[in-house]
Amino acid sequence: MQLTKTFTRLALGSAIMLASLGSVQAQEDEVKIGFIVKKPEQAWFINEQQAATAVGEELGFDVVRLSGEDGQEVLTAIDNLYAQGAEGFVICPPDVRLGPAIMNRANQYDMKVVTVDDQFVNSSGEPMEGVPHLGMSGYKIGQQVGDAIAAEIEARGWNPEEVAALRITNNELPTAVERTDGATAALLDAGFPEGNIFDAPQQNSDTASAFSAASPVLSQRGDYEHWVIYALNEESVLGGVRATEQYGLAPEDVIGVGINGSGAAFAEFSRDNPTGFHGTVAVSSTMHGSQTAEDLYRWISEDKQPPTNTETSGVLMTRENWQEVREDLGL
Repeated sequence: MQLTKTFTRLALGSAIMLASLGSVQAQEDEVKIGFIVKKPEQAWFINEQQAATAVGEELGFDVVRLSGEDGQEVLTAIDNLYAQGAEGFVICPPDVRLGPAIMNRANQYDMKVVTVDDQFVNSSGEPMEGVPHLGMSGYKIGQQVGDAIAAEIEARGWNPEEVAALRITNNELPTAVERTDGATAALLDAGFPEGNIFDAPQQNSDTASAFSAASPVLSQRGDYEHWVIYALNEESVLGGVRATEQYGLAPEDVIGVGINGSGAAFAEFSRDNPTGFHGTVAVSSTMHGSQTAEDLYRWISEDKQPPTNTETSGVLMTRENWQEVREDLGL
């Protein structure tokens, strides 16, 4: 009887041990990827990382969400991912020129890489080959911004000769240049006078830096009563709008159109009283996050390499339709 109890305890202990080993093995077998973004506090990137996590839970892989606000933080994040057993990562780099250095570190660890939103460039400024990318067509999205502004100028009955355009620029970021160039081209095609476009170079891509860049331009050009504002994203356009408010311009004298379609725009549209922020060309940050994460997972688990370059389009979101567009795009 005692011998039987002993064997029973041994068998039970072995079963528990095997179950534990099986659990550990399952954890080791589970694919793990990283998702690194340059501005983790911005709503766009919050949406992307959350969407990546959600698709990971659905398909059965882990997503480690990390910040990479400069080159050193990105390299540290990659080291961190390798230590955790990640086999690749999705990244929106803080500077597209870091592509070669990031790929060198990734290749050391035999990690696969997919870029989202901003595409790596090589030493010649050309897109890096061999790194799958998903993002907007910056120029086409910019054209949508310019078309929306031109249409609203016409709807308000403004004379373009009496309107000034505040172009908030970031020439260090190719994506930003593409977007503002596209918007400028669309405005010029619509008959907007080129001499009425004034640059406000910003140091960063957030609202505070845009506000600082816009304020002196408005002060120097006080002879204009109507202003339009465009930039690389909606946070920057909002910085310009806040500057017009401080300068004393009425909301009905300002047309600001951003790019993205995220929390910053939703908050502005939810205000009781309309502001100079007319709209934003919304793109599904949720889709960007989920699609790139799934693409990377399939690449790792099924050896199915993602497309070289996937470009997404946008939809104009305004105070009147923002909730409907948000639902349609899954934002």
